[in-house]
Amino acid sequence: MNAIVVDASVVAAAFFPEPCSKNARVLLTSGATLHAPDLIYPEVANVIWKRQVRKEISGEEARELLADVVELPLDVAPSDQLVETALELAIQTGRTVCDCLYVALAIAHDVKMISGDRRLVNALSRGPLQAHVAWIGDSC
Repeated sequence: MNAIVVDASVVAAAFFPEPCSKNARVLLTSGATLHAPDLIYPEVANVIWKRQVRKEISGEEARELLADVVELPLDVAPSDQLVETALELAIQTGRTVCDCLYVALAIAHDVKMISGDRRLVNALSRGPLQAHVAWIGDSC
């Protein structure tokens, strides 16, 4: 796997104990080129914040986790270059524009978008986008 798009659920799974955490960590350290839209940072920060609000982590741990996320070797694309395609995909699929930003980037690079969101992958893999989506549980 030379290049992939990773979504926020993959990054979050690498930092928090979840069913596919090991797969997410392996994927993020695989040496593949990791693409993501700039939306990934606020989405992962929101996951971190929710964990802090639920008292699963401290404020200091939240800050440290975000610093680690920002240091990941991600090739980040500006959302403004993807949003038109993302809107069209959202209209066609009924998925959110935010989710479709990742898919739009995968299409732009002709690679797969790996997600930890099984419902999203299941919804998109039954149609013309199946070549561009995969579930993290199937990737390693």
